Amino acid sequence: MPRVRISRAVGRLCDRTLPRSVADQIVRVYSRAYGVNLDEAADCPDGYCSFDAFFTRQLREGAREVSSDAVVSPADGRLSSVGPIDPGLRISVKGRPYDVGDLIGDPVLADRYRGGEFGVVYLAPGDYHRVHSPVTGQIVTVRGIPGDLYPVNSIGERHVPRLFVENSRVAIQIDAPGLGHVMAVMVGAVIVGRMSVTGIDAPDVPPGLHRFEPPLAIERGAELGMFHLGSTVVLLLEPGTHIERKLGRIRYGESLLKS
Repeated sequence: MPRVRISRAVGRLCDRTLPRSVADQIVRVYSRAYGVNLDEAADCPDGYCSFDAFFTRQLREGAREVSSDAVVSPADGRLSSVGPIDPGLRISVKGRPYDVGDLIGDPVLADRYRGGEFGVVYLAPGDYHRVHSPVTGQIVTVRGIPGDLYPVNSIGERHVPRLFVENSRVAIQIDAPGLGHVMAVMVGAVIVGRMSVTGIDAPDVPPGLHRFEPPLAIERGAELGMFHLGSTVVLLLEPGTHIERKLGRIRYGESLLKS
């Protein structure tokens, strides 16, 4: 299948302005099908003008509490994998190895994470799809890495050997005092045509390295970006920080350093 072309076409449809009655019906049907909790969404008195506006909806104030721990979940979803980054700079997700240098698009920078840890948060269709900073620090660089758009689900994980490094992705490097450089990698998927990131004035992160000079300050739990349709976030930590959170459902802002 022409996954990228299909995803771009669906993305254009999702951006299209819809009549209020049509948009409301789509929201109701989608919410019932995927268990969307609309009570958590910020008030939208005029309704959603497009499916993308609904999918990238904001949460109402106070819907999430951000832990005071140093590292928190960057997204709502399911913490599906955690583990060490081995001496060969590989992580293992669902039994498949991934090279960290390939994942972030920079083999030299990848060396910082040797002996560190990683975590994977999978966002299901019904989840809130904005991504938040896992730490307090400064955004140093954002790298847009073009690729394919395979589905990031159990089928994709089972049948695409290099799934996370084949798909389009955005690697966000945050310099966090006491933690070193924390990397949040937003991984695209089929139908996920765009990924937006705070500080880049574009509807989709352009390919290549984008350096913030000066670096952009960001607080733990502040908005980092959003998926225009959903996917996965891979978090990379330098040695010395341990993820203690058990696998399972998680919401953004919850601690990764304790269960």
